[in-house]
Amino acid sequence: MSHEAEAVGSRGGGLAARRPAPRPKSNWLKHEMAVPKPWAVNAGRFALFFIMLLLWEIGARTGLINSFFWSQPVEIARTWWIGVQTGAVWQDTLYTFRSTVIGFLLGTLGGTLLGLSFWWSKYYARICEPFIIMFEAMPKLALAPIIVLVFGIGIGSKIAMGFAITVVITTLTTYNGVRSVDKDLVRMVYSLGASRMQVFRKVIVPTAIPAMISALRINIGLALTGAIVGEYIGSERGLGRMIFYAGQTYEISLIWANIFNLSILSMLLYVLIGKLESMLLKGFMHQK
Repeated sequence: MSHEAEAVGSRGGGLAARRPAPRPKSNWLKHEMAVPKPWAVNAGRFALFFIMLLLWEIGARTGLINSFFWSQPVEIARTWWIGVQTGAVWQDTLYTFRSTVIGFLLGTLGGTLLGLSFWWSKYYARICEPFIIMFEAMPKLALAPIIVLVFGIGIGSKIAMGFAITVVITTLTTYNGVRSVDKDLVRMVYSLGASRMQVFRKVIVPTAIPAMISALRINIGLALTGAIVGEYIGSERGLGRMIFYAGQTYEISLIWANIFNLSILSMLLYVLIGKLESMLLKGFMHQK
């Protein structure tokens, strides 16, 4: 009986020895806190993009996807390359880029000044607030025909559309930052003999800066949307005009080629604004 127990025990001990040891908690924590390598992330992105294009091409060639409505990557690449050779891609992309950036700058600056001005008078702020909210809720597409009629089909109407969309968001964001100022801090600064302008410069503006910076990424996307909408309504050139023209003439490959250009442009703008945001935040934290 004792020999049998020893045999069972030895077999049990062998099984226990073959079982993997439980992973220490410290390793799990290390796994959770690990940051993916940049090269691995980029490789995964390119692989996913290539697989999607490959499936799209196979589906179009085998008839699983209607190539008339969806075209196919090879045809889209051929159309895009023709645009590169003729220079149309660069001209339209630069036109949309310029109107987006100018509309973004004007809307951000105007909204910032308007939001900061609300601190000076609560009476003035209460009067203007419902009108600003009403303008924000209004679909800007409804204003596009009027803006095009007033400013023409040139770049001015695209800048005006970008301004109209971004100025309200910036105003509300800045005003929320102004209202978040610690009232006790304001009272203390006044009690030390500061003037109203000094309180504005030393307390109000620094407190509202993070809120203003946080609106930059949102604004650049909205400015690009405004520029494209303006080009849809009426324009001499631009990516939006080319997409609209291709849709009217059923040139599906041209639509996708310009959507690709628009995607690259939006990614470039997002990266540039991200760099600007990091620089402003770093400068703000350094000043503090």
